[in-house]
Amino acid sequence: MEFLVESEYFNRAITDVSKAVSQKTPFPILSGIKIMATKESLIVIGSNADIIIEQVIPMEIDGVQVLEVKEVGSVVLSAKYLSELVRKLPGKIHLTVNEKQIATLKADEIVTTLNGFHAEEYPTLPSMEETTHIRMQSTDLIEMINQTAFAVSKSEARAVLTGVNMLFEETKLTCVATNSHRLAWRELPIESGVSGAFIVPSTSLHELTKLMQKTTGMIKIFATDRYIVFKTNSTTLYSRLIEGNYPNVAGLFSKNARTMITVNTKQLLKGVDRACLFASEWKNNNVHMEIKDGLKLKITSNSSEIGKIEETQPINKLSGETDLSISLDGSFLIDALKAIKEEEIKISFGGTMRPILMEPVGNNSYMHLISPVRSC
Repeated sequence: MEFLVESEYFNRAITDVSKAVSQKTPFPILSGIKIMATKESLIVIGSNADIIIEQVIPMEIDGVQVLEVKEVGSVVLSAKYLSELVRKLPGKIHLTVNEKQIATLKADEIVTTLNGFHAEEYPTLPSMEETTHIRMQSTDLIEMINQTAFAVSKSEARAVLTGVNMLFEETKLTCVATNSHRLAWRELPIESGVSGAFIVPSTSLHELTKLMQKTTGMIKIFATDRYIVFKTNSTTLYSRLIEGNYPNVAGLFSKNARTMITVNTKQLLKGVDRACLFASEWKNNNVHMEIKDGLKLKITSNSSEIGKIEETQPINKLSGETDLSISLDGSFLIDALKAIKEEEIKISFGGTMRPILMEPVGNNSYMHLISPVRSC
């Protein structure tokens, strides 16, 4: 194998796929990165037990040649040393691999050799049916992930709750995440060639959002029994699915609210953020909310050692009972409010010990539930 590649693009590809590589694996070859030089492109792959990331470097980018393949072939090289080395090499990198799987990297007057593995020993990629997939805007998918994945459980006690449940139907995609104390729900109209529900690890989705930060355009989604695959022109992420049955959350969104208020989203976020300064003493970062005089929302928290904070904010609209007092986890409130782009938010209260329902005004495609906590 032999090729010349611009270090900027090689480094970027290796950095991205390295996120999927674990140095603690019992299989030495999985601590490496697979590099394949074909007649059309350079393919770079990193993998662990849960995710596989593949980056493709084409011959030309924006009309400029960045890759020249002189001899096709493949090799697996140590991710740790390859990533450190390529990051520090200038200009164009000339890489060759001999029959003993020893790779030689040259850049300017720098020459380095790395011992490699036979690429045939590297795990094969999961097969997927190219004809059955979903196409959607990558920005829409990333927004859905950002508005739900934060609500997953951090505990492995119920593995299904550590993932986001992605439900594909003919005309829509629904994403749901919960840790049993809060729940984020997001729906988006799409044309789907795939139907079914897939529980995707939140760690995989966080990696996907980082990979796609600067990506626009369409993304293809494929699903198999064990994997879900996200693919753009240059990047592919394979994620192992979480096995099990996700809880049915459809009946949790009660419309029998005793009190409904509409408030300014950013103003409430700032108020809750201030209140959390004094809420850390409590196990659940308790922030207390109360309606005052039927016109204002009172937000308080206190610490026996530090002090107390109290503020009132205007309520833009109120319907139902005006007698309301509830304590909530301030960090849960902040996460939900940060995910809402709309200027106003409607909050529905079913009672002191019933979950609150938060919805952006004018957007019924996003909802968030938060269970109350005991204030004493």
